[in-house]
Amino acid sequence: MPKLLIQLYFFAFSTMVTAQVVGTISDQNKQPLPFVNILIENTYKGTTSNDNGQYELSVTETGKYTIIFTYLGFKTVKKTVVINEFPYQLNIILQEESVSLDEVLVSTEDNPANKIIRQTIAKRKENLEIIENYKANFYSRGLIRIKDAPEKILGQEVGDLGGGLDSTRSGIIYLSETISKIQYLKPNKLKEKITASKVSGDDNGFSFNNAIDVDYNFYNNTVEFGNAIVSPIANNAFAYYRYKLLGVFYDDRGNLVNKIKVIPKRENDPVFSGIIYIVEDQWTIYALELDITGIQARIPPADLISLRQTFSYSEKDRIWALRSQSIDFKYALFGIKGDGRFTAVYSNYQINTNLSPTDFNREIVAFAPEANKKDSLFWEQIRPVPLTSEELTDYIRKDSIQIVKESKPYLDSIDRENNRFKLNNILGYTYQNSNKNYRLGFDIPLRGFQFNTVQGYTAGTNLFFTKNYDEFRRYFRASASLQYGFSDERLRATGNLTYKFNNTTKRFLSLSGGVMAQQFSPTNPIRPIGNSLATLFFQDNYLKLYDLSYLKVNYSEEMVNGLRLFADLSYESRSALINTSDQTFYPQDGKSYLSNNPLDQLNDVAPFTNHNILKLSVNARINFGQNYLSYPDSKINIPNESYPTLVIGYEKGFGATVSDYDFDQIKVRVYQSFSIADKGQFGYNLRSGKFFSARDIAFIDFQHFNGNQINVSRKGDYTDVFNNLGYYDFSTNDSYLEFHAEHDFNGFILSKIPGLNKLNFNLILGAHQLSTPDIKPYREFTVGIDNIGWGKWRFMRFDYIRSYQSGFISDALIFGLKFF
Repeated sequence: MPKLLIQLYFFAFSTMVTAQVVGTISDQNKQPLPFVNILIENTYKGTTSNDNGQYELSVTETGKYTIIFTYLGFKTVKKTVVINEFPYQLNIILQEESVSLDEVLVSTEDNPANKIIRQTIAKRKENLEIIENYKANFYSRGLIRIKDAPEKILGQEVGDLGGGLDSTRSGIIYLSETISKIQYLKPNKLKEKITASKVSGDDNGFSFNNAIDVDYNFYNNTVEFGNAIVSPIANNAFAYYRYKLLGVFYDDRGNLVNKIKVIPKRENDPVFSGIIYIVEDQWTIYALELDITGIQARIPPADLISLRQTFSYSEKDRIWALRSQSIDFKYALFGIKGDGRFTAVYSNYQINTNLSPTDFNREIVAFAPEANKKDSLFWEQIRPVPLTSEELTDYIRKDSIQIVKESKPYLDSIDRENNRFKLNNILGYTYQNSNKNYRLGFDIPLRGFQFNTVQGYTAGTNLFFTKNYDEFRRYFRASASLQYGFSDERLRATGNLTYKFNNTTKRFLSLSGGVMAQQFSPTNPIRPIGNSLATLFFQDNYLKLYDLSYLKVNYSEEMVNGLRLFADLSYESRSALINTSDQTFYPQDGKSYLSNNPLDQLNDVAPFTNHNILKLSVNARINFGQNYLSYPDSKINIPNESYPTLVIGYEKGFGATVSDYDFDQIKVRVYQSFSIADKGQFGYNLRSGKFFSARDIAFIDFQHFNGNQINVSRKGDYTDVFNNLGYYDFSTNDSYLEFHAEHDFNGFILSKIPGLNKLNFNLILGAHQLSTPDIKPYREFTVGIDNIGWGKWRFMRFDYIRSYQSGFISDALIFGLKFF
């Protein structure tokens, strides 16, 4: 404890001597005021106060300065000071601003707030485009706390979360800072170079809070905030909001500012509530204080999210520029509760410079070399918002804990404790060596216990070994799976060796092989648990299997940004299988199990001749418009929903012991999902292909289409399945065209229906079509209700489906579960 106090004193003293203008801001009752904007007049140089009302303003030269202090609800203070030496102490007391309705003529015919909002909406596009481009400095600090954390979650030990929890099991679990330079070019290009990144308790860590993720511009019709949230000044805002003028006040430049309450018309719409401040005559945003619930944002763990933005006016550029932003939130999930804040400060703007499209590319975030290696002195000198005592203590404690936890004696002691075999390790055990970064062990997954008519009851176990290099950028994985069928009395085993070469192009090379009971469709459309239930309880054995012995080598790598190559070559030995079990829990009169032959389910004959074959598969996936984040020795790809993804593939079967089984196939797939403002999310998936020299190939190598005959789905979306089609009904060895489209209205329709809007359900419409030369087009049309559940648990979906093929065929109800 004495050492900790000395460190705290040293850090506090260092902060004082390296800061230039320092002080505390409070109200007339001496209560500290957080998030106060401090700005040097006629410049973009400024900062904000921390939670304790403390601030630091960097001034590099002595002289005369006018410093402006602004805070919502309080009168702006201008202080002209002559600085002869540093540090310069300047404490400020702010007086509450009087907000009055006296000067507003309230009409019973029209709400005055509506007039103001209409004027602001009319000028929305002009205000959106007034800034052609800019450069700025960006600072962000993120903090997440946890309160009363449980000892276990779903049976797993929580621990102390890296030293974040104290004796009350509360504390800071994430604290990080970012310093970066950002560039913007209208309409939507934003680029960020992170020059410094600091994560409490991890001197190799990189902060995940950046300017790209918190770029909230309310002059757009919608704001991407977990969901597409309708702006209070959107073109269609009056369909979602009501407004009330709370009063007016004058800022330090004499501008009349309207304080308007934003009220949602429907509580579950994707909307905000709170206060927006509009400058009279200019019809620009002066500031905003808005809240949104986790339900509205479609962020289930969140209870409430509060967003606050403040702007300042530049006489030189004649614009209102965003100065500071804070995001406060409260969350609760699995018995864990907590809160947090992400604070951002924008400074040193350069408006409408010589930036052009050539200054931007698909790299939207980059880290400077050694960005995460800056020492404490650097941060004390450059940090625009001083640390609170809580944050300072967290840095010191976790940095000390990290030193201990990375030491060999500590790691050895942890390994000795964790490596002890306990009774609850019967279903799974892991041995680890933290110093050498490897783990090995086994697990017996419950999903390994299943039933099918070919193998009967099955049980299995998995063995694994992992070795990590270079902070997990490279790794080696070895695994094996054993499965025993109690009815066919066979033990089958498969193994896999994988090496990851880097974390930039993510080059992988793997070798796998073994013996397994494989579904005819390589996409495995029938889940083992679903088949087990359908078989044992309803005597419907949909799963069709063949015996596969194989050896395969796989390679994949991103060749250039957005283009990834996948290639594999395999040797396969295939044998037909027959049913060996007829067990069922509820036998039905006159009903028996179908055969294991998907081509003739009434007769137990082999669907193909046993054979061996070589298979080559090459696929190229192109993510058009893909953006990415560059980390040292790493790359994180960010899909661009404005562009589709294209997959082009070639598959060849050759050297078959049955010569008719050789074949070639080319195929293409295009898919995309994108938001349509407040109207919801639309997605589509198009597949097409053509076989060559494949008239008599084995049924295994046909193109199979995902069907669903058990009326239960565990897919998150249905743009890859025909939910009222048999698994092998239209399998083909010729050309084919498959199309799926689905639109999730995301509450756009149901939220406007009285009564239903309380349920927070989503309406989903879908259309699906399949065409081959051998059949007339098959179509499905679906109507679904999603987001069904209670509270934060919204994991159910129901769909009604109608199928057509030269007329109506049948209909079905599908029950969906999304979190499994």
